[in-house]
Amino acid sequence: MVERNFHELIAAQWAQKKFLCVGLDSDFEKIPESARIDGVRGTLVAFNRAIIDATKDIVCAYKPNPAFYEAHGDEGFAALRETIEYIHLQAPDVAVIVDAKRGDIGNTNEQYARSVFDHLRADAVTVQPYLGGEPLAPFFKYKNKGVIVLCHTSNPGAGEIQELEVHGEPLYKVVTRLAVEKWNSNGNCCVFVGATYPEELKEVRAMIGDMPILTAGIGAQDGDLEKCVLGGINSKKGGLMINASRSILFASSGNDFAAIARKNAMELHTSIVAALPQ
Repeated sequence: MVERNFHELIAAQWAQKKFLCVGLDSDFEKIPESARIDGVRGTLVAFNRAIIDATKDIVCAYKPNPAFYEAHGDEGFAALRETIEYIHLQAPDVAVIVDAKRGDIGNTNEQYARSVFDHLRADAVTVQPYLGGEPLAPFFKYKNKGVIVLCHTSNPGAGEIQELEVHGEPLYKVVTRLAVEKWNSNGNCCVFVGATYPEELKEVRAMIGDMPILTAGIGAQDGDLEKCVLGGINSKKGGLMINASRSILFASSGNDFAAIARKNAMELHTSIVAALPQ
């Protein structure tokens, strides 16, 4: 089996002007009746497959959040793994980011890394840096994988901690600097900055050079797409993964849910391309 390389996968998509990341936050209660088959596992997989089939030619990545699967126990976790396997089969050039926001002491992170990279076979994972960089080493040692460090999240209350002043600058800038200067020795570090904070996104881009940024908050959270693109794109006109979840997944509750998902995804893809600097 050929080892997948996250940075190579994502760079190839950027070269085709594909920046959209679809978040597979498949809330079981919101899945249309037409996708409900064979219980929890069958329903989650059927729904995800329909969304993947409808969008795989216009995305740079898929980003399932394990919470929407783990909530359903063994069936849900099996559905997550089956979904990732389906992406590898049907969209082999598209990266899979598991949005787990993992972060614990080193020996615990060792097990988290094994789960997400060896068992689920994801290409990247989101991590939180509250325990410092040393415990994140088990993730970074997977040199072909992406490790996406939370710098400034998209939720309204993010500033309560992330904008606290530390030695004369906000904490998210401290984390950003550590990600660039200390944690990226294997060249597989990325950062997350919410699109709902466009000025912070622009500042982080200036600090990290061409390092990849994952962002979210466009769509249901009303982030400004043009500011996001102009502030987040790197010097090579790449380096940005723009996630949308609810505004694509649950745009329709009818039999046409996959067609409407594609329509919304295509509109967002087109708007991203239109906003790219010339």
